[in-house]
Amino acid sequence: MSRIGVAFDKARADGRAVLVGCMPAGFPTVEGSIAAMTAMVSAGVDVIEVEIPYSDPVMDGPVIQKASDIALAGGVRTRDTLRVIEAVAATGAPVVTMTYWNPVERYGVDAFARDLASAGGTGLVTPDLIPEEAGEWLAASDAYGLDRTFLVSPSSTDARLAMTVAHCRGFVYATAIMGVTGARAQTSDAAPVLVDRVRKVTDLPVGVGLGVGTGAQAGTVAGYADGVIVGSALIRCLLDAPDEASGLAALRALSAELAEGVRNPNR
Repeated sequence: MSRIGVAFDKARADGRAVLVGCMPAGFPTVEGSIAAMTAMVSAGVDVIEVEIPYSDPVMDGPVIQKASDIALAGGVRTRDTLRVIEAVAATGAPVVTMTYWNPVERYGVDAFARDLASAGGTGLVTPDLIPEEAGEWLAASDAYGLDRTFLVSPSSTDARLAMTVAHCRGFVYATAIMGVTGARAQTSDAAPVLVDRVRKVTDLPVGVGLGVGTGAQAGTVAGYADGVIVGSALIRCLLDAPDEASGLAALRALSAELAEGVRNPNR
């Protein structure tokens, strides 16, 4: 079983969901991103999702776009992301990577899978790669024992949903809304229905992302999903801070609030 699978099993035994916290590598700097993700782990985040900064995102909202732009302007490249993954994996927390497909293709699919596994990464979340076009990745992930997480959405037909989750390993990423990432005032009414549909065709854990920004919202999502995925709200802690120390303090506080939410779900 993958390290992600172990994390989900442990949380399930504890009667709670897994908290997945997302942060772009290299934001605000390479060392700063390592410090931020390490702080998230120490405050109760179960799994870290490290995003490879990319210039042309299709899923990221304005907060993640701005953080990625800062990282790219600082010269961050894919090899820097692998160094971040290795450092964060050293904390003992499972580390999954979120990436658009172009950086992996440019790096070399087999070489990237090899180096990701060597760095301690557990697998990839690939928002713009669909199973029908993922032949190289399916082969490389099998060769290096990596998980692969494809996305499903409220608009997915039953047939497409079943096909997509059949190619997943580790967990399934259910997008709670039709749109880009970003914390919202209310969580999606469509998400519980989507999670129920996914569970009818797979035993894999289901993580819900897009829109969660508070402990109360995390508790609501944890009431029906196996994982709560939070990115923009955590990143904003650093974006809005006047200095690094206060940014890390805000990040720890929100991480702890979200962790408390998933540990006391609104079931």
